[in-house]
Amino acid sequence: MSRRNNNDGWEPRTRLGRKVQNGDISSMDQALESGLPLKEPEIVDQLLGGLDDEVLDINMVQRMTDSGRRVKFRCVCAVGNRDGYLGYAEARDDQVGGAIQKAIEVAKLNIIKVDRGSGSWEDRPGGTHSLTRKAKGKAGSVTVEIIPAPMGLGLAAAETVRKILELAGVQDAWTKSDGNTRTTVNLAKATYNALQNASQSRTPRRAREKQREVSDR
Repeated sequence: MSRRNNNDGWEPRTRLGRKVQNGDISSMDQALESGLPLKEPEIVDQLLGGLDDEVLDINMVQRMTDSGRRVKFRCVCAVGNRDGYLGYAEARDDQVGGAIQKAIEVAKLNIIKVDRGSGSWEDRPGGTHSLTRKAKGKAGSVTVEIIPAPMGLGLAAAETVRKILELAGVQDAWTKSDGNTRTTVNLAKATYNALQNASQSRTPRRAREKQREVSDR
């Protein structure tokens, strides 16, 4: 499901937002590498066209207060352009629609660039259909490991993990998960954390150059 906000009347409130509006920053790569905090979802709307969102889970949560029982809805959502960019968030609101919208906006602020590649020993170097190396993430009792796979294998993953990998643009991967994987929140967060950990690792220069050569063909 794709949503695109109308930002014609957007007035940036941050330094990064003003740089984007003025044209000093024209790509998501530049925004993430600028070192400036990403605090406005409109920045992502401007720099990443065709961003898709996926509601992974909606649950009703209750909390006792002095005035009585208070009910809210918790939404778990992921966003991505299916080409290397992914965001994830959880949000709560009194209404389901409000919780979904909040989760989408916060997920945009958590956008990362996924370190895609062809890290499987069975594959040719230089592709971007899988990951460059193994990635491991943890949330609560759940641990998720994503393993590079050769082109054509597809995604050997549970439904929640597969949806996140598809939004990130990962087409081929093996996955392993441990813990209470029935908890969608922890499973989704562990998958996002795995991709985030992989993106924070450095890719060797020769591998980056090889990927660039393949993408330019």
